[in-house]
Amino acid sequence: MRIVGGTHRGRKIEVSRDFDSRPTTDFAREALFNILANHFDFEDIYVLDLFSGTGSISFEFSSRGCNEIDLVDTNHKSVQFIAKVAADLGMKGIHTVKMDVFRFLPVCKRKYNVIFADPPYDLKNLQEIPKLLLERQLLLPGGWFVLEHGKGQNFKDLPQFFDERHYGSVHFSFFK
Repeated sequence: MRIVGGTHRGRKIEVSRDFDSRPTTDFAREALFNILANHFDFEDIYVLDLFSGTGSISFEFSSRGCNEIDLVDTNHKSVQFIAKVAADLGMKGIHTVKMDVFRFLPVCKRKYNVIFADPPYDLKNLQEIPKLLLERQLLLPGGWFVLEHGKGQNFKDLPQFFDERHYGSVHFSFFK
């Protein structure tokens, strides 16, 4: 895995082959951050990274100047890995939470400028994530929710949906 932008651009992070997670591809991450950079000043935003896995999205935000990033993942190995890499790279403001996303969201008290979710593509209740997030009103005014998913999912009919982008097998649905 490689950080594609910011102060740590080009930095490779070794991820064990037995790691049970699929990081967003470099190509898709770079395209996503090009879109986000046109709408947000990363130094002034709060980010929530759900199903954070390897932490690749949060490392990109931190590398680009974001200082307030909450990551949620149910996998203890993922949370430990992310905390270790963040410490090794001197990344400040990355807060890890080991918790099931569906338990975290109902108790979350903070609001965010950007919420990113990269659940397993075959997650049984994947369709519920946008509904739950938007009902909980966890976005700050002008905030975006970005959902990564496979090509078999369609979110275009959901309220607040405004765009979808495809980068190989990676699809991003955007909500305001």
